[in-house]
Amino acid sequence: MNKAQKIYFKLKEAYPDAKCELDYKTPFQLLVSTVLSAQATDKSVNAVTEELYKEYPDLEAFSKLSMEEIEGKIKKIGLYKNKSKNIYNLCRELTSLYNGQVPQTMEELIVLSGVGRKTASVVLSEAFKIPAFPVDTHVFRVSKRLGLAKSSTADKVSDELMKKLPSEYWISAHHLFIAHGRRTCSARNPKCDECAVDDLCKYNLSLQKVKNK
Repeated sequence: MNKAQKIYFKLKEAYPDAKCELDYKTPFQLLVSTVLSAQATDKSVNAVTEELYKEYPDLEAFSKLSMEEIEGKIKKIGLYKNKSKNIYNLCRELTSLYNGQVPQTMEELIVLSGVGRKTASVVLSEAFKIPAFPVDTHVFRVSKRLGLAKSSTADKVSDELMKKLPSEYWISAHHLFIAHGRRTCSARNPKCDECAVDDLCKYNLSLQKVKNK
């Protein structure tokens, strides 16, 4: 068992409830929510989409909204102008390119407005249970601190993690790393004394060396 696998099982024990925290009922809703979640918290996205999806639950309903109307409904979320433009366009792209269906391949998803590899990976792994390893700010920070990745971009970190863990672990590992990043390994003042993987953490081991000098 390599270091990444050891970390995976320890985190799985520490965060048995780790899961996607975006609220959605369909692949389309998840796609929209994930686009909205860029540089925004899942909590803030859910607060907006709770009412939004009641009124506009599917692609057909969304497609009736103008860009300005979408803006008004997501105004509480950061970068709302750019996101409203992307959602407006991707609704039309789903209709014209994919017969109104959310596609199930990376290549088809990243063609859509506002959809990069991370968003596509979330949709593939969460909506369709197709192995992928989305890397957000939490996964990026945690994997670098643990010493599991060295790359400077999210996509390359994803590649590194996928090489170190079996594909059947990718989806749950993504959620575990996020849970660890949110609850313990925060950007500022990480709770190293409460960490389930402190003995395997490159960052923590470097701190201990400094203290012991």
